[in-house]
Amino acid sequence: MEDRESVRSVWAEVLATARRTVADGLVVGTSGNVSARAGDLVLVTPSGIPYDRLGPEDAVAVDMAGRQVLGGFPPTSELPMHLAVYRSTGASAVVHTHAVHATAVSTLVDELPPVHYLTGLLGGPVGVADYALYGTDELAANMLRALDGRSGCLLRNHGTVTYGTDLDQAYDRTAQLEWMCRLWLTASGVPGRVPSLLTPGQLAEAAEKLRGYGVPRG
Repeated sequence: MEDRESVRSVWAEVLATARRTVADGLVVGTSGNVSARAGDLVLVTPSGIPYDRLGPEDAVAVDMAGRQVLGGFPPTSELPMHLAVYRSTGASAVVHTHAVHATAVSTLVDELPPVHYLTGLLGGPVGVADYALYGTDELAANMLRALDGRSGCLLRNHGTVTYGTDLDQAYDRTAQLEWMCRLWLTASGVPGRVPSLLTPGQLAEAAEKLRGYGVPRG
């Protein structure tokens, strides 16, 4: 077991971020979930428990094989997605939401059109993972394909997944993704007009300038 103080600290951050997703309107009720690494453990929000009812004593943790090692509540049903990200990337935190505009975009296109240079923050145009039943290994596999070369993706008829080196970065990427989806929906809804899109060269230039943007302090 990892150091108790470390686990307690990471759980506090997970809980604060989960509550933030509700406060900022990115999820409703217990939809969506949040996790973060604490050494070889993953602290993750539990399944079906409102975040405002959880406290320091309610920490839920699993090992990298998905075995629960801490907590009385079952981990989120989306645990396969979270673990797939950790096993395939250098992520230390994952945020999954059901943000309204991002979910709407996931039903319309196979890739979020590059309407803003902040697309570079996620590694390039954001793909949409093929639909699969929530909580399944199939969904986790579809998500990984959409995440290839990216730090965030949309899930068809479902929501968003982003990851980062810490929860602040993962959350910021979620918020930016939702904002870009709202921007594209707003612009594409203007009758008789087609939104201008950034070229690959413009995106590459922006991505280079954005390199290091939002790197955690400390």
